[in-house]
Amino acid sequence: MGNDPRSGSDGAISRRHVLLGAASAGLVGTAGCLVRGQDSGLEGEIVVDGSDTLLPNSAAVARQFQWENNQVRVSVSGSGTGAGFQSLCRDEIHLADASREIYEDEEQLCEGNGVEWLELEVVMDGIAIMKNPDNDWCESLTTEELSALWESGSDVETWSDLREEWPDEEISFYGRDSASGTFDYFTEAVNGESGNIRSDYTGTADTNMIVRGVEGNPYAVGFGGAGFYYENEDDVDLIAIDDGDGPVEPTAETIEQETYTPLSRPMYVYVNLQELAREEFRDFMRFYLENTQETALDVGFYAIPDETREEQRELLEEYIGRYT
Repeated sequence: MGNDPRSGSDGAISRRHVLLGAASAGLVGTAGCLVRGQDSGLEGEIVVDGSDTLLPNSAAVARQFQWENNQVRVSVSGSGTGAGFQSLCRDEIHLADASREIYEDEEQLCEGNGVEWLELEVVMDGIAIMKNPDNDWCESLTTEELSALWESGSDVETWSDLREEWPDEEISFYGRDSASGTFDYFTEAVNGESGNIRSDYTGTADTNMIVRGVEGNPYAVGFGGAGFYYENEDDVDLIAIDDGDGPVEPTAETIEQETYTPLSRPMYVYVNLQELAREEFRDFMRFYLENTQETALDVGFYAIPDETREEQRELLEEYIGRYT
């Protein structure tokens, strides 16, 4: 986010699998029913919704917070980035998880409903391009080839349409659906415009379904959060991306240093600023920024730079001062 903070304010198994399994079963009110832990004296309810990709991190933060504040109920859902913004801008939730920045029409919805917000950058993520382990011909793609694969109206149907020496076998395509911030980021980064994607791909809200689709077809390709790849690296392989400086895979180093281009991205939370008047919500937001780097590593994300982290903490305190 740098020095240009964004605000809609008039003033300016693995833990990942466990959490996602709970989400898909409709059970992520994450640790909202804890009876153990510490009674800090704080009480209340905090509602978080939005990005399915960021869900595991927010759920992990919420569980830790509730252990230290067991009279505060924190429910965390993963309805998708777009759905999260809709709920935030209708004043239905307190915090929106987002895998992209807010769009202008969403800002207008917030403004029309009198909802003021603050964007905070919390973790880094990368979008992985996945292939079947039996695919031994495609080790990397240029960004031009990646666009040719996925753009609307693409005439690439077989692997040999990309490179003549590759198999003349039909490609099956899997990716996130249009309700996902990952979909928005991917289509804009790869094809220049959000929503620009071929019509014959299989879109889903569940990245695990993308993994299963690619795993089951030697000629398939898919995109999804890099953390999901590393949770399933025995079942699928990576395709490196060449943005002009040679093939690069999404790793902790390349994502944190943003050399995995154009598919490294920050992940955000959007704060419903009016809720900062509540002590339990203020403490939750402070706790989130203090602990998110640790939880991020636990659930397959990557750290934002220390300088950025400190900027976000200072920005939060500035807005707490304005709204209390």
